[in-house]
Amino acid sequence: MKRSLFWLLSLLAFSCGQQGDGWQETDQLNIYNWTYYIPDDVVADFQKEFNIKVVYDQYSSNEEMYAKIISGGTGYDIVVPTQDYTSILIAQGLLAPVNLELIPNFQLINPTIKAKNTFDPEFKFSVPYMIGCAGIVVDTSKVPNFERSWSVFLLPGIKGKATLLDDPRQTIGSALMYLGYSPNTVNDDELNQALNLLLKWKENILRFDSESQGKGFASGEFWVVHSYAENVITELDAVKRLKTQFFIPKEGSPMYLDSFVILKNAPNKINAHKFINFIHRPDVYARICKHLGYPSINTKAAEILALDTEFKPNYTIEDLATSVLYLDLGENLEKYNRIWAQLRSGN
Repeated sequence: MKRSLFWLLSLLAFSCGQQGDGWQETDQLNIYNWTYYIPDDVVADFQKEFNIKVVYDQYSSNEEMYAKIISGGTGYDIVVPTQDYTSILIAQGLLAPVNLELIPNFQLINPTIKAKNTFDPEFKFSVPYMIGCAGIVVDTSKVPNFERSWSVFLLPGIKGKATLLDDPRQTIGSALMYLGYSPNTVNDDELNQALNLLLKWKENILRFDSESQGKGFASGEFWVVHSYAENVITELDAVKRLKTQFFIPKEGSPMYLDSFVILKNAPNKINAHKFINFIHRPDVYARICKHLGYPSINTKAAEILALDTEFKPNYTIEDLATSVLYLDLGENLEKYNRIWAQLRSGN
């Protein structure tokens, strides 16, 4: 049976009996995704191939995304939350189920990565997109001597030239891992130790920044930034890249698994499935990984990248060995929010 016919029959079987809007054929798709996360030319190719207009908005944190989603009236089809917020969206009934028969490229996702999806183990509501973690980017022309550790934020020579992510789970979790604790701890003593450490780091940073740190680093405003590699590397010219080092600290970093999810009230669910499957097409996914400098979780895309002698990811799956997936803490998240409020007071 031709794939197009199989796809159509699968769609009819799944959508039959579905309640509410979103399962009619349309010519639009509304995406709400992290800044920098999918190259513009990939989105443009999808629009051209499927004759679908994509409205593409961006956010800089899970909190920003979540606040907009629960405020209602967004009209988004796809969002790309990290695992803790995927859990929250599932628990609150805000997601539509995905039909994996409409996403045949799902079978190409690395089984090791699938096994990490403990928050949606049967993939009823999510399809993995990328796995990784934030790390530290250093301008080696300004900071030539440093340890590949979170202790870089204690260096006396970087005062006013550093930033930390404006993200409580990432930033508090990083301090916890430096201290040897889990980024999912709810132990009050451990969390207080993390706060005290972060207050010391805060003395060196100019601000908490999840949006402009890449441009600031590129211009020389910042020398040391806590960031996702792609948010900075993509802003640099060839000369600046030679003076730049990204690393995952030896203590590890809070790890993320970002997934595509479809909102319950999405108006264009058919197109959402088309887009997710398109992204995991090996040639497309390989392009994205090469652009971002990410390791591939798509097995066929990984084979394509292995043949590309010019591709050098910012880190490998093996580099994530000491990192830990941070999870939904439920009511205990309030402990992190209190620490974050204390840390951010005066800013």
